[in-house]
Amino acid sequence: MKRAFFLLLSVFVLASSQSAAEQKFQPRTIQFQGAPEYTGDELMAAAGLKMGAVLTSSEMKSHGHNLLDTGLFESFNFSFNGVDLVYMLVPASNLYPVRLENLPLTPGKELEAALRSRVPLYRGKVPLEAGLTEQVRQALEEMLAARGIQATVVASPYTDQELVQVTAISYAITNLQVHVGEIHVEGVSPEMQAKVRSLADRAAKTDYNTENTAGNIERAFALLYADEGYPSTKVHAEQSGNPVAFGKTIDIPFKVTVEEGRHYKLGSIFLPSGEPLTLEMINKSAGVVTNSGEKQFVNGEVNLRTAVLYVTREYKSKGNLDCVVTPHPQYDDASGVVNYKLEVQPGPVYTMGKLTILNGAEDLRAAMLAAWKLPTGAVFSEKAIADYYSTQGNTPLGRTFASVNFKYKLTKNVDTHTVDVTLLLEKKQ
Repeated sequence: MKRAFFLLLSVFVLASSQSAAEQKFQPRTIQFQGAPEYTGDELMAAAGLKMGAVLTSSEMKSHGHNLLDTGLFESFNFSFNGVDLVYMLVPASNLYPVRLENLPLTPGKELEAALRSRVPLYRGKVPLEAGLTEQVRQALEEMLAARGIQATVVASPYTDQELVQVTAISYAITNLQVHVGEIHVEGVSPEMQAKVRSLADRAAKTDYNTENTAGNIERAFALLYADEGYPSTKVHAEQSGNPVAFGKTIDIPFKVTVEEGRHYKLGSIFLPSGEPLTLEMINKSAGVVTNSGEKQFVNGEVNLRTAVLYVTREYKSKGNLDCVVTPHPQYDDASGVVNYKLEVQPGPVYTMGKLTILNGAEDLRAAMLAAWKLPTGAVFSEKAIADYYSTQGNTPLGRTFASVNFKYKLTKNVDTHTVDVTLLLEKKQ
């Protein structure tokens, strides 16, 4: 961080018989320019200044550096004309919003106000590192402690995987495991009680995320209801009650309110082409390829969930890794039937980028490279990786694959629309 300051003193001060460094001055006013979003009192407190204080020029400079230490300012200079002490501030260009990972606090105006009451210069953003980032971290620990949670909160840069750059400062609890606790559901009809309870039990004990968990719960319940013929169901999830601590674990209870709406029979699900989707189409496709290379096939009926998954998979197999499938309900109230038309936003086509093999043996790496069939620049399909591991047959490489656990990592490059693949073999326990 660039730090600069300048001192301008009036001529009569410089003419004093004492050196400027030894002289002491008592400004009648202390002013700040360049930071209108902060009050004078807030900046005075952050700088450690008090009205009526007697200061040397080096002390004036030192108080300016206190403001730099917050990380909110890129540089400063100051002037004193014998009456007014004026600080000219240049705001920092790189400030980042706060992202709460697993803190059981509800984001919103109340939380922002609580943080600002503890950290007066906080305005929703913090520097990559510096005093204000640490002050917010300490404030969050204090707020948790007030709720009976003795947690260690760590601040770290959050990198957006799509943009491949730091987009926020993440605050996370590191000494405790934070899970979703008991989920209390209201508004459920007798016909849906069993399935709703089963979903609620599965959602409990999953990892808690401050920003996403409530939305994830809402989407899971809404999708369940859509599968069961309730396409207009409204779901609202929110934290309910105090966190429950068990040793090194914290459970966050939730309340889910459901407005089921009218029940419809599921009619047809239409592909973007207008053709109705059938069970035969789904089972004729490659199936859901798992990370272990096995294929899963759909049995029973086609519901909205399997339809969206099928279409998403088909587009991704053609390199459209960012595709978004949106089902649009079409109601036939006379017959009590709902049909769905699937809309697809395919996004760009990704191609194969760099291949990296992390195994140590040179001969094994050479054999794996020779067997790889997706060259750089080819349309990328994740299915090709599972096929690669499962189609080597009774060859030395195939026997090696059969005796280990294989893993892979994909790195999407949004600027070039390529995917780098990292392969790893691990010994079976």
